[in-house]
Amino acid sequence: MALKIRLRQVGCKNRRTYRLVIADARWRRDGKYVEMIGHYNPHAEGKGEIHLAQDRLSHWLEQGAEMSEKTKILIKRAAPGVLKLQREKEQAKKLKCLKKRKKK
Repeated sequence: MALKIRLRQVGCKNRRTYRLVIADARWRRDGKYVEMIGHYNPHAEGKGEIHLAQDRLSHWLEQGAEMSEKTKILIKRAAPGVLKLQREKEQAKKLKCLKKRKKK
């Protein structure tokens, strides 16, 4: 099951708000989801209001969930530390693989 972190539309016409959810890539955009980890209101003052459960986000990223392009932008704005940790872990994995290849 390929999990994605993506936006789910809620609200009425011309007043959309979005929920950040973990969903299977094959499920509909506004269909069922595994877990809701935050919400985004683009109509709030400034650049919008973003609420995010950072601990759950980091948990799902460790499990291998992929982010959509829009959610990457929102998460970068709301929780830049989470993405930085993810990049560091990916680099550590690459270094570990390279060390194993050199040993062989």
